Amino acid sequence: MGDSGLRNSFIDNKWLVLVAIGIGTYMSALDGSVVNTILPVVTSYFKTDVATIEWVVTTYLLVVSALLLTVGRLGDMRGNKVIYVTGFGIFVTGSALCGLSPSPLFLISARGLQAIGAAMLFAISPAILTKNFPARQRGQALGVQGTMTYLGLTTGPFLGGWLADNLGWHSVFFINVPVGLLAMTLSLAVIPKDAPSGEHEPFDLAGAGTFAIGLTGLLFALDQGHILGWLSPAILGTSAAAGLLLGFFVWLEMRVKAPMLDLALFKRRVFAVSTVSPILNYICLFSVTFLLPFFLIQGRGLSAAQAGLVLTAQPLVMAVTAPFSGSLSDKVGSRVPTTLGMAFLAAGLFVLSMMSQASPLGLTVLGLAICGLGTGLFVAPNNSALMGDAPRSKLGVAAGVLALARNVGMAMGIGLTGAIFNTLLARSGATTPTAIAGAFDGSIRLAGAIALTAAVVTFSRGDDRPAAARSGAVGASSG
Repeated sequence: MGDSGLRNSFIDNKWLVLVAIGIGTYMSALDGSVVNTILPVVTSYFKTDVATIEWVVTTYLLVVSALLLTVGRLGDMRGNKVIYVTGFGIFVTGSALCGLSPSPLFLISARGLQAIGAAMLFAISPAILTKNFPARQRGQALGVQGTMTYLGLTTGPFLGGWLADNLGWHSVFFINVPVGLLAMTLSLAVIPKDAPSGEHEPFDLAGAGTFAIGLTGLLFALDQGHILGWLSPAILGTSAAAGLLLGFFVWLEMRVKAPMLDLALFKRRVFAVSTVSPILNYICLFSVTFLLPFFLIQGRGLSAAQAGLVLTAQPLVMAVTAPFSGSLSDKVGSRVPTTLGMAFLAAGLFVLSMMSQASPLGLTVLGLAICGLGTGLFVAPNNSALMGDAPRSKLGVAAGVLALARNVGMAMGIGLTGAIFNTLLARSGATTPTAIAGAFDGSIRLAGAIALTAAVVTFSRGDDRPAAARSGAVGASSG
């Protein structure tokens, strides 16, 4: 009877855990999309320049990315729940300070603090879901989490604009406080306390520091290359130093007794492919996110509000598709939905690359919807495959790797396609709507080629169907 009661408690509690994680995921995604929307308003409020205010976004990206592996490892060593709940506290505090900012420098610093909390949320949430859901429902749970992410991305621009217009830009940050406190309280109540797996192991401080500095340098170069010039001394020097530090990090992790990142994880084919694939996916996805507004506003003459409405087609389709694809992967494995997803993404990108000034907006919406379908099919099954292939004692680090792959892909997508877009625009010798459309088409074709490559890469993960599905297939073929 006691065992039955515990089992029923687990069954009930895991869905509350998903609710707690879902609220935190929505809040984090909402914050990222909202802040981008209000940057022009903040620039005018502080009477500063765009280059300064861009650091509100850049600082957040750099700090989050640099800390993902570190907090993932700390989650494995000290328990995921304590790191996750602490992350909420830091995120809420940082949000309040952002809303109270009296100057651009204060706002940038507060965003850095907010990013520390965000890194804890991003790196730990998949590990908590993986620990609390059985393997047969892991994809479903991660799919629901993906839906909350896409809902945050979809509603963020509209909500941010409305709040900024009616309550001032400060309210965009203050809204995180009650939502964050609610999620933190719920997380404290429903997420089971997990036993640390490496509490007696020393923390790899040298590895954590080397990786953080090296990755920060790499992402800085990717983010600022199109501004400072890809061949400028600052970018070349930073890139070289980052490469040396990251190479030293790999050398170090192969020799220390308790590494921050166990490189043996990448000897597992499913884990390795599930790490590379999202980098390629997010390169493609953020190529569209970054460049399409230029095409719609400067190439087609749409207003910012009209362009924002068109752009919602992609995350809306992703939100609908994600839970379906996650559940599908629980039954058939990740290989089929991820490969199919990257193929759809490539098709959507090639549709977008055929646009001209005279093309109907319906073609743009169609291309974005196909891209959203592809990414929605890809993300949850890929996340489930990576988390399922990691040892239970390293779920925190695995979740950190997953989040890091996403951030690196985002930065590379913006840096790569931004460089190609600017190069093609410079070659045309004009900044007319026709020239902008041509530069957009060329850049998106490259993204489409990367998506096709990603489809081949994700197919190479091999057959990772659940044992029941494989035995069923064998039984059918035998009969």
